[in-house]
Amino acid sequence: MVKVAVQMDPIAGINIAGDSTFALLLEATRRGHTLFHTTPDRLTYRNGVISAAIEPLEVRDEKGNHYTLGERVPTPIDEMDVVLLRQDPPFDLAYITSTHLLERANALVVNDPAGVRNAPEKVFVLEFTDLMPDTLITRSRDEIAAFHKEFGEIVVKPLYGHGGGAVFKLGPSDPNRGSLLDMFEATYREPYVIQRFLPRVTEGDKRIILIDGEFAGAVNRVPQKGEIRSNMVRGGAAAATDLSPREREICERVGPRLREMGLLFTGLDVIDGMLTEINVTSPTGIRAVERLGGPNVAAMYWDAVESKL
Repeated sequence: MVKVAVQMDPIAGINIAGDSTFALLLEATRRGHTLFHTTPDRLTYRNGVISAAIEPLEVRDEKGNHYTLGERVPTPIDEMDVVLLRQDPPFDLAYITSTHLLERANALVVNDPAGVRNAPEKVFVLEFTDLMPDTLITRSRDEIAAFHKEFGEIVVKPLYGHGGGAVFKLGPSDPNRGSLLDMFEATYREPYVIQRFLPRVTEGDKRIILIDGEFAGAVNRVPQKGEIRSNMVRGGAAAATDLSPREREICERVGPRLREMGLLFTGLDVIDGMLTEINVTSPTGIRAVERLGGPNVAAMYWDAVESKL
């Protein structure tokens, strides 16, 4: 019997139709594992012991009746065999603190907390600059103006944003650039990401799932008409897809590094053969892949986890 604690956002509020954490929990249930639920705000350190207020969890693939929770009990994390680190971003100091605490637990934490902490999604990808579109990370208006002049159409987004939030496209000589930077300066303390716009984003932004550094499945997320954001939470439509030779090359380049860092479940975002992000905190896409006729990625995930126990 494998005891599994999942640290996630409150399970009551998830959309089970597309939630990858829920898919992982369903597969764990099919395998007879014992599940417990907790949230990151419940982590506690005292005299070398990491604990959390956890509650027994049962899950069902039934909309409106997808879970049952038992009594909440403070429990040392070391009593668990596996901890799923699956809360959604923002990747902020609260998130970083949870990785520091879980790193001290004597349990298998996936993804590895130190790996997650050292791989913020729009920064870690810079290890693979030759696979990316032209990219600038800065707060300098002069640098942004020069980049904008060079490429004409650019995308501006927050360095630690998520889910397609605050992603803007600026056209050539766009008069909104100054106002946009005013807003970013007032909102964010960190630099911003500025990238050359890839027009073929209208054909889709491919989410490629890797399990322990190996290709497991993919889905093409196509933005709504008049949108550049293809995230499914922003209305993007999921479509079945295969990998191109270029996308296979990207997986072969990135996969070994992910495995080395203990990042067992990751999602690569690729537009027109260009790697834009490496998602490590709480990647999605499992249910969409299976719904479109792809493999059972959740089963592949648990095969990998069980092999490490």
